Amino acid sequence: MRILMFPAVLALATALHAAPRDYALDERASEVGFSWQFGEDTFTGTMEIDRADLSIDFDEVSNSQVSVAVDASRAEAGFPFATDAMRGPRVLDTANHPLISFRSRSFTRTGPGTARIEGDLTVRGETRPAVLSATIYRAPGSDPGDLSRLTVLLTGALSRAAYGADGWSDLVGDTVTLDITATIAESG
Repeated sequence: MRILMFPAVLALATALHAAPRDYALDERASEVGFSWQFGEDTFTGTMEIDRADLSIDFDEVSNSQVSVAVDASRAEAGFPFATDAMRGPRVLDTANHPLISFRSRSFTRTGPGTARIEGDLTVRGETRPAVLSATIYRAPGSDPGDLSRLTVLLTGALSRAAYGADGWSDLVGDTVTLDITATIAESG
């Protein structure tokens, strides 16, 4: 396993760090992945991150914050026809809404190294509540107290119809599953 989960690190972090820590995203080591159903087949795609602001408080996780925007206009859906359809006016309408954004409202610790993040997701100019599950890992080979470089795995799902992205609903499923890997480094 390339990354080590840090279940005991949260207790150590509480003693060492009593305030939010700012992190910068390593875009080259991060990926926003998604999947959807086309008939009985599952297809996957990716989007590039446009910007991200992250602050994690290991002592009081509820003080943590995240704000992320992805570039939907450069999204890839696995093959050219699907990519063009996804970016087009019947789905993401990237000509008018090139970015998809998420801003957290609350963080809740759910276990050692895990959290539930509630926030607002904006797609096609429509903002709706969304929930992501987060698991935090420290860098491979790092000291248990070293929180300077972390990997955060975020998962969730959304209804594309809820955002008006319902084109080709007779062929494509409504649920889009998110699988995001964010590698972050302390910036402060």
